[in-house]
Amino acid sequence: MTSLKNKVIIIAGASSGIGKATARRLANEGAKLVIGARRAERLKQFVDSLPDAEIDYSVADVTKPEDLENLAKLAVDRYGHIDVMFNNAGIMPTANLCEIRRDEWQQMLNINIMGVLNGIAAVLPIMKQQQSGHIIATDSVAGHIVYPGSAVYCGTKFAIRAIMEGLRQEERENNIRTTIVSPGAVDTELYTTINDPTASEWVKNNQRTPGLGLTSEQIADAIAYAIGTPETVAINELLIRPTKQSI
Repeated sequence: MTSLKNKVIIIAGASSGIGKATARRLANEGAKLVIGARRAERLKQFVDSLPDAEIDYSVADVTKPEDLENLAKLAVDRYGHIDVMFNNAGIMPTANLCEIRRDEWQQMLNINIMGVLNGIAAVLPIMKQQQSGHIIATDSVAGHIVYPGSAVYCGTKFAIRAIMEGLRQEERENNIRTTIVSPGAVDTELYTTINDPTASEWVKNNQRTPGLGLTSEQIADAIAYAIGTPETVAINELLIRPTKQSI
């Protein structure tokens, strides 16, 4: 495993959960971070909690291409290049299709799919010019298996698999690596994006049960591993389930 020290890494969706845990893990390894999320106060609190780390932050809504372009510019202006882009932001409203929740469908498409595409677009020209780089996206077990109540969510996660595989094939000759991280249940705030109170409570309790839910730190360890492999090695997919998860 190569050292993570001094790697320049952008994380979108860094204010909580997997993004925050990954930022902390990478900062502790000496990486230079540029982090973004919608909640400025959370970003500031995180940066203040690691006074010895090299971290810059900017408010970033992944549905706005210019916000992710600003993160990329911040990284290049500060450090001269970008080693890694981690597209982590996502939401998970759940409901059967017959409930016709068009607003939720559109929101998932905007954040879960367009958010990743906006992140790719922000860094890909830079990485092609560098002839190196690593683009990572948070996917899900739901990107591998469809289950009732989550058809649209699963659809967005299947789309990320396709997009990232296409990116791998198109940019492999430019030495650009791709990774999708597909966790099962993880103890994050994702349950708060579920509007049905019963479903939200069930997901929250499930992900906090040992053996049924992973921690964000466990996913961060896997991401750090993927980043730390040599440039000649690409960990394209990481599928990570709690031991007792059924699907």
